[in-house]
Amino acid sequence: MVLRAYRDDEIEEAVRQGEAAESRVGGAPTREQIVRRVEHSGAFVDGHLELAVEIDGRLSGSIQARAPERALPPGVCELGIELVPEVRGRGAGTEAVRLLGLYLLEHGYPRVQASTAVDNVAMRRALERAGFAFEGVQRGFMPTEAGRADYALYALTR
Repeated sequence: MVLRAYRDDEIEEAVRQGEAAESRVGGAPTREQIVRRVEHSGAFVDGHLELAVEIDGRLSGSIQARAPERALPPGVCELGIELVPEVRGRGAGTEAVRLLGLYLLEHGYPRVQASTAVDNVAMRRALERAGFAFEGVQRGFMPTEAGRADYALYALTR
């Protein structure tokens, strides 16, 4: 597995993968949003770092680090990940969040956190296997079509 900046020739594949994202909060990103992600990937831009997840030479998803000013306390970074269905369930999510989490800790962030729906057992297990500690449940945290969902909060700290 390699976490890296997107290449310009991956825009169409990134758009296809983004449109196919099943559980993305707020729905699938627009083509324009994905093009902007690809153009800015590989470096923090406005508090966001977007990286491609490459497995066996194939673009297999994306992972993000978010530390926007005034949205989180200074020194706190939040992760998000989207993987294509073909690589899920084989440890790819665990490895990706572990790699980026450790990288961020080594490069000045004392806290890296991630949250997921309480019933997303696969992601919760991936975070735990990557060394993230469960910190609690954020009740009524995420808006959904049915109301609000509880989210489990995890963190990796120095």
